[in-house]
Amino acid sequence: MVELSDMGFEAALSEGDRLAAIEPRAKAARYDAGSGRVVVDLTNGCTFAFPARALEGLGDANDEQLAQVEVLGAGYGLHWEPLDADFSVPDLLIGLLGTRDWLAREQARRAGSTSSAAKSAAARRNGAKGGRPRRQPG
Repeated sequence: MVELSDMGFEAALSEGDRLAAIEPRAKAARYDAGSGRVVVDLTNGCTFAFPARALEGLGDANDEQLAQVEVLGAGYGLHWEPLDADFSVPDLLIGLLGTRDWLAREQARRAGSTSSAAKSAAARRNGAKGGRPRRQPG
């Protein structure tokens, strides 16, 4: 006789098998010092790579620390023990390389350091007017 709890367990196992076949999860990960990238082999046969130091908390890591990347659990995470850093594989695949606050600060920093013809022209116009107003002591 099959009990309802047994049916629930079997359904959960079946759903887990179904998701394992379609969800991208890490099978293996390694750090390639030559390119500065972490290369992740997925269970679905795909491989993706990303610049290791673009991840929050890994910017100042050395090659030896970055080489200690491990796949966590069922392949849903990457872990660097010496850096106490963990990242979700699904989040990495969709491009979230850190917390939302860190990502917003990083995007603003990069945007502020880029140059374009329009930005250069605006700076010249402001310079011709005397530049940025001086701060008033307050």
